[in-house]
Amino acid sequence: MDAAGNELADRVRALLGADTWIEERRMFGTRAFLDDGHILVGARPGGVLLVRVDDENGAALLTHPGAARAVMGSRTMGSGWIDVVPGVIEDDTELMFWLDVARESTGSAVETPEQG
Repeated sequence: MDAAGNELADRVRALLGADTWIEERRMFGTRAFLDDGHILVGARPGGVLLVRVDDENGAALLTHPGAARAVMGSRTMGSGWIDVVPGVIEDDTELMFWLDVARESTGSAVETPEQG
């Protein structure tokens, strides 16, 4: 992971810090943040944020500036995976928007392990 990816991981970790059930793991060159074994977001090299979204909202979210369907190697991922460029998530408000999108997509923003 490069410096920009590590910096993004630090920011994500700080913003998700209250969510003690979030697991952090290195996967596919990405620092992934998981909820119940499912990737929420990933800090990728270059400071790109990988965001898991539900397929239903994926197309609409792709209309946001700096959002594009995720690419891993030579493979373009399905509509449930979005890359967000670093310039869009420079401030924590914008980064938190995408973290909330990921948590809503997996239901972790609605139901926590203590509630379930």
